[in-house]
Amino acid sequence: MQRARIKLWSKDKEKLEETAKNIKNMVEKLGASIRGPIPLPTKKLKIPVMKQIKTGTGHGNAKFDRWEMRVHKRVLEVGESERALHHIMRLQIPEEVNIEVKLREM
Repeated sequence: MQRARIKLWSKDKEKLEETAKNIKNMVEKLGASIRGPIPLPTKKLKIPVMKQIKTGTGHGNAKFDRWEMRVHKRVLEVGESERALHHIMRLQIPEEVNIEVKLREM
């Protein structure tokens, strides 16, 4: 028996949630079993950037900007249904959302 594990990740949380909800609704309409979307830990990438600011005395002051990027992840597991997998492959997915499909033996 095979199950498909669908992993979604994106910087835009709203589009990620919408895509996961669309996949879940479509699979449920086809009658296949589905688990998820299961939220995984959010990856936070923080980068401090130093910028020099010239003062009136000629000496520079160092100030830091802190940039942060968050990557949100979701996992869905679809039961044994070839028809559901074909429909998932044809689904329109936004550019901001990345998807990875793996088949696993249970």
